[in-house]
Amino acid sequence: MLFQLSEEQLMIQQAARDFAQTELRPGVIERDEHQKFPAEQVKKLGELGFLGMMVSEKYEGSGLDALSYVLVMEELSKIDASASVVVSVNNSLVCYGLESYGSEYQKEKYLKPLASGREIGAFCLSEPEAGSDATSQQTTAEDKGDHYLLNGTKNWITNGGTASTYLVIAQTHRELKHKGINAFIVEKGMEGFTVGPKENKLGIRGSDTHSLMFNDVKVPKENRIGEDGFGFKFAMKTLEGGRIGIAAQALGIAAGAYELALAYSKERKAFGKPIADHQAIAFKLADMATQIEAARLLVYKAAWLKDQGQSYTLAGSMAKLYASKVAMDVTVEAVQIHGGYGFVKEYHVERLMRDAKITQIYEGTSEIQKVVISRDILK
Repeated sequence: MLFQLSEEQLMIQQAARDFAQTELRPGVIERDEHQKFPAEQVKKLGELGFLGMMVSEKYEGSGLDALSYVLVMEELSKIDASASVVVSVNNSLVCYGLESYGSEYQKEKYLKPLASGREIGAFCLSEPEAGSDATSQQTTAEDKGDHYLLNGTKNWITNGGTASTYLVIAQTHRELKHKGINAFIVEKGMEGFTVGPKENKLGIRGSDTHSLMFNDVKVPKENRIGEDGFGFKFAMKTLEGGRIGIAAQALGIAAGAYELALAYSKERKAFGKPIADHQAIAFKLADMATQIEAARLLVYKAAWLKDQGQSYTLAGSMAKLYASKVAMDVTVEAVQIHGGYGFVKEYHVERLMRDAKITQIYEGTSEIQKVVISRDILK
């Protein structure tokens, strides 16, 4: 077992850390407060090659490995999870799905601008009645010969208002249940496609989350991804990689909160000495550091398995389940260590605590991860 990073990975990690400190930290509290999408920062992330990290250079991606991707996700998420989730969705769900399963036409037309960061993508699976039960798609795609007519509603869509390319999952053959589901590429501006109001959220408030409505949207046949009926398998395969990205986001949120709490504990004094010298606080920090390191090993292992071409379904679910719990536990303790200061916005930890919660919900709730894990270990 080799636990050291390569020179290239260390350079990428440092580049992400520097970007987070110089570009994301300034204004992060204001963006959270006003639910402002980090448009300027996301544009720069694209220019750095962080929006198509694992896409081959042939399609204008960076051609990097999954481990480099999680290193970037971790560093960005320490500072601004609203920005890092854009990186996660564009890399793990949109670019990965198109490169792995799209046609050459689709890769040339859609993947290249997405991988280069010129455009942003969105992955549209969740519906009002189809969250954890992704088989219950109510959005329909009626086959009209040379095109499909798309009707329905999607909700909780990250990048919903800022994306230009949307991967939409819809039911074509209801009698075939999940085997009748298809995946389509929908462009912003197609007639009948409208974006609902931005959601007012607990955390990742800078992230652009919307409901989407489709009313007789005409989607060309060449915009269907894969064979007829491939949509559900496409969604599940894509989400497997997405879970690694969200696990890395959770890891970063936890690590960011821990670093703030550690620094504060050395500066804040009580009863004549730094609070870090009190065993009650020192033991909290010890537990936090241990939990984070365990989560980091799970996340890195899942990314490594993906890079090796091995099955990473189980490892990805374990990483997301545990890292998201650690994110929640560590951020709560970080607020506690800060005391009253932890309850106000200028110290950042209350925002990290709010941001942490979503990692237990999106791209498969913690309960769904336990379903995946239990099925795997019992089969």
